[in-house]
Amino acid sequence: AKRGSAAPKGRSSAAARPPAPGPVREAFAGHGHDVWGVALVALGLLTALGVYGNLAGPLGRGLAEVAGALVGGLRVFLPPVLVVGGALLLRGPRDAQGAPRFSAGRLGVGVVLIFVAVAGLLHLTKGRPEFGMPLEDFIAAGGYVGALVGAPLEKALAVWGAGLVFIALIVVGLVIATGVSVRTAARKTADGVKPVQGAMKRGMGSLFELKPEGEDGDDVEDAIVPILYDGSSTGEDAWGDEAEPMLTELIDPDGEPADSFDDESLLFVAGSDDEPVVDELDIHVPTGDAPPAKSEQLTMPLPKERKVNWKLPPLKMLDRSVAQQVDKKMVEDRGRLLEAALAEHGVQTKLVGMVVGPTVTRYELELLPGVKVSKVTSLHKDIAYAMASPDVRILAPIPGKQAIGVEVPNDNRQLVAVGDILASPEAKAAKNPLEVAIGRDINGRSVLADLSKMPHILIAGATGAGKSSCINSLLTSILMRSTPDQVRLILIDPKRVELGQYNRLPHLLTQVVTNPKKAANALSWTVKEMERRYDLLSECGFRDIDGYNSAFDRGEVVDQPEMGIEYNRLPYILVVVDELNDLMMVAARDVEESICRIAQMARAVGIHLVIATQRPSVNVITGVIKANVPARLAFAVSSLADSRVILDQGGAEKLLGRGDMLLLGPSSSIAQRIQGAWVTEDEVRAVVAAWRQQSPDVAYDDTVQGSEESSIGSSAGGMVGGDDDDDDLLAQAMELVVRSQLGSTSMLQRKLRVGFARAGRLMDLLEQRGVVGPSEGSKARTVLMTPEELDGAD
Repeated sequence: AKRGSAAPKGRSSAAARPPAPGPVREAFAGHGHDVWGVALVALGLLTALGVYGNLAGPLGRGLAEVAGALVGGLRVFLPPVLVVGGALLLRGPRDAQGAPRFSAGRLGVGVVLIFVAVAGLLHLTKGRPEFGMPLEDFIAAGGYVGALVGAPLEKALAVWGAGLVFIALIVVGLVIATGVSVRTAARKTADGVKPVQGAMKRGMGSLFELKPEGEDGDDVEDAIVPILYDGSSTGEDAWGDEAEPMLTELIDPDGEPADSFDDESLLFVAGSDDEPVVDELDIHVPTGDAPPAKSEQLTMPLPKERKVNWKLPPLKMLDRSVAQQVDKKMVEDRGRLLEAALAEHGVQTKLVGMVVGPTVTRYELELLPGVKVSKVTSLHKDIAYAMASPDVRILAPIPGKQAIGVEVPNDNRQLVAVGDILASPEAKAAKNPLEVAIGRDINGRSVLADLSKMPHILIAGATGAGKSSCINSLLTSILMRSTPDQVRLILIDPKRVELGQYNRLPHLLTQVVTNPKKAANALSWTVKEMERRYDLLSECGFRDIDGYNSAFDRGEVVDQPEMGIEYNRLPYILVVVDELNDLMMVAARDVEESICRIAQMARAVGIHLVIATQRPSVNVITGVIKANVPARLAFAVSSLADSRVILDQGGAEKLLGRGDMLLLGPSSSIAQRIQGAWVTEDEVRAVVAAWRQQSPDVAYDDTVQGSEESSIGSSAGGMVGGDDDDDDLLAQAMELVVRSQLGSTSMLQRKLRVGFARAGRLMDLLEQRGVVGPSEGSKARTVLMTPEELDGAD
């Protein structure tokens, strides 16, 4: 009794312990489903030997006769049902306690209802034998079960009425057994019939369509119809030039998953079936078996004279990764080693859980009474030494748990492919076209970020840490889920090596911008488009782009031909800057002001920014930019100072590189660790080719980039001619300098309300025209023109 009273800490216990189970019950504890599974499989096989071949001796013949007497002709289906039921108990999906996820009782009730109903139908259609007749008559019909339920219903409702009752019972049995409602089944059936109807319609139409000899039909629609992934292919290394042995390779998604841990282990393997897949960001959380969300096929004319029914690329274009394989004993041994290492430094803890993620394993420790959290955080170097790890990251405490977490790098890291994220329940249930794949968190949950809610994101990290792969994953998500009528892109790539593969996409407003000066102009154009959209929303009386588009779809926004006004649906605009540092070196003030204006105001009109840099310094990521871009995504950096520039906190300096990242959401102060999703160049080319095939001729807006000589004003963001003699600003600058006889750049800034770069450019133009002399350092330039000469020139 004393031994039984020492219950493990943390388990619920009643005041009075129940009596100890007997030896037989104790032997079968926790294995009931296995025992019943083996019994059902054995009974099914014995029945099959007796029913199909009379190969099981007297016992088998007896089982066959009993089955025939009970359900008649249905006895041929009884062995498979028993074997399948037993197999589900043995091999079906399990919950965290090891029990089957499905309800065995519900499945059994459903199957029994189906058998009884079908036996009744056989009784009605096979002679309707009565009691007292030979057994063979009942075996040929629905058996005694069919007679018991069929005879009374036949007398009460006649044959047709009884048949309808049995059909209804079959439907009820299917609903109970499968857990799928009638409405859901009808909708899925209708969705499955639609492609067949479309194919038949196209086939019948082609019979009467005349084509010139030798002309091939357009096969774009067949090539782009989304279907499920049904093949396997091998991808390249995502984060570097050469694949390393520590990364697993891609396999067929239909392959066998890796073995997970047993029922009583504290370990949880990320990505397994032990927990439902949910998310912690501004991301849609699926509930139950939500049907996949269909991407809206909008019909906004872009350009106006061309209307296209776009088809999204199929998911099979993207590879899938292998399930993670974990050495359970090694993980548990390292957990005990961590516990012992802390105890050697006087920190008493209890290991309460272990979570194996794609990149790191988190050991969850509960502090004993009297132990301070700060004492654990100060030992991170000692913990890394004890665990033979380059570094560890300590979460003190774990959000939502009364425990601290120690994240230790895995020896074998798992690749997370974009195809895995886009095939997840979150992606299928996502409805906003700007929800993009980010990766998997330490619990194996798919992370999708809604850029429309962030509403802008800053990506920073050292060279080779995974920024470019993250941008490629983001853009691939957009292309897989959104049409050009939903999302338009402006891609700015001063490095000229990353985004060129997206040229000639129908989603682009202009070709990929590689010139830093034209990039500044593109940001200026975005500011003017933002202001134009605000004027449009104000004129139509809507608060944001969603309200306007919804009203447009309902037909409430009507053109006014008599006034020459024509309304169009407004797509989202996503501006992606792959290297902010190069732009800040060319026109820091103008670029910073344009970015800040967009970040402050553009969310309501559907314009969003993704800014990336490999130089996380205060000269590039200025305080003004950080204040207006709330969401941050940090990859591995070299120092704590760089981490604080990105996240305003430490942590990024402890990341492992190759896609390991910290995501700081707009409404959270706690960074979430994620293994970034990646996509190969071959996958990107395939997705881009699918869109190019639908739109061979792409029309760009030349005003987005402007000319190389054009510059931008700091406040309005508009482009102003460079050295045009008719330039109003140049004329005003000449008037100010000559009348005041002061060749000062700062004076032009104040009087004309322009930026320093623009004022300096105006002063250089005045020098070219002989108005002022050359620069003399910090002194004002000498004015060479007199007011009289200026009046004479006029």
